[in-house]
Amino acid sequence: MEWKPAQLDVSYPPDLVLTNNLDVDPDFADNFARCARWCADGSSFLVQCENRAFQLFDIPGVQGTQFSAHHKRTFSQSSPVVNFAWYPGASSNNAPAYCFVASVRDCPVKLLDASDGRLRASYPIVDHRERFIAPHSLAFNLTADKLYCGFEDAIEIFDIQQPGEGDRLPTTPSKKSKDGLKGIISSIAFSSSYDYYAIGSLTPSSQAMDNIALYSESNQAAIMPIGGADSHSGVTQLKFNPTKPHILYAAFRRHDAIYAWDLRSDTSLPVHVFRTSPDPRKTLTNQKIEFDIDYAGRWLSVGDQNGCVSMFDLGDSDELNSEESPVISPQNIAPKMTFNAHGDVVGCLAFQPFHSNLLSVSGSRHFDEGTKEGDSHSSDGDSTDQESDSESQNVIAVSRRRPLPYVKDSSLKLWSFDSTRTVHDA
Repeated sequence: MEWKPAQLDVSYPPDLVLTNNLDVDPDFADNFARCARWCADGSSFLVQCENRAFQLFDIPGVQGTQFSAHHKRTFSQSSPVVNFAWYPGASSNNAPAYCFVASVRDCPVKLLDASDGRLRASYPIVDHRERFIAPHSLAFNLTADKLYCGFEDAIEIFDIQQPGEGDRLPTTPSKKSKDGLKGIISSIAFSSSYDYYAIGSLTPSSQAMDNIALYSESNQAAIMPIGGADSHSGVTQLKFNPTKPHILYAAFRRHDAIYAWDLRSDTSLPVHVFRTSPDPRKTLTNQKIEFDIDYAGRWLSVGDQNGCVSMFDLGDSDELNSEESPVISPQNIAPKMTFNAHGDVVGCLAFQPFHSNLLSVSGSRHFDEGTKEGDSHSSDGDSTDQESDSESQNVIAVSRRRPLPYVKDSSLKLWSFDSTRTVHDA
């Protein structure tokens, strides 16, 4: 029987089938999820938390529309977590493959067992001062035998079967050179059917230099640059369309649009721009916001800082007619649907494999505007004779303890786009 990916019905808002919270940390009251990712079979998802830990949640067998998520384990780390990635094919029913790699500050890259958190192997990246480097990006190649780790001006390539030092691939000839890709390699994405992968840098692009490039895995050399986005910001995420491997998507820091390039045409200009807001003047968050594409390659989902989720239809927008003239300017694509999901920044979205469900996580650090300045209760002086004393007291009152951040909404939610769900009247 031929396998078919789950179909999503986006003609009306999804059903909220599950709401959950992170396991409580008594030492970190305002904890929240940075991002969450499903394992390959969709039986569990792993959450990267603000409190230097991972939390694993299991999804038991689904019965009709009844969903539940159980916190299974917490994997605490010694330093802040930078990034993580599931091993391809990870499944709770396959113990050898049920693992993930984690990038933790000032530590080697760790291969951790997802069932109990034990360290299976480590892959060190060492700089010229003999310090461990925590890569900002992690990606497995298509055969799952190599791990690619991006950091400043280079990519470290490890053989998964041989823990230890890897092979370093510089992305620029030297610090002073203007060639290549400079800065922290913040994202690595492999195409699903060809021998190439894309890398992106946090260094903002300019007219003289792009910050996305296409590389060949066979000879580990740059094929061509990719640019033309008007964001002029650092790359935060790259992703290929699962069913159209010639389409590459990119998200940028402090930018509310996602850009798409057709690698069969001129890559100096994107073909489509998926914009969540028509107002370019709105204040944007510094927080990284991850988008996702369903396994059928039909829908792109992304959140924003207002707690909304936008769904973009990729069914017709990704095809480039070769008979038409070259793209002069990218086409702006509006969301097919937008719905309110959380009361805080939606930091990450992830489609559940084999199901028509979407996982969303929220949370961000907030500071009260009123606490940015010191609270001074001393008067300006009741007489001119006490003016100097009052000024001295005001200076002392301004010196105060640093305000602690708080979180508005740190929930995890599962949304159903199944076509058999109940239609709710507006």
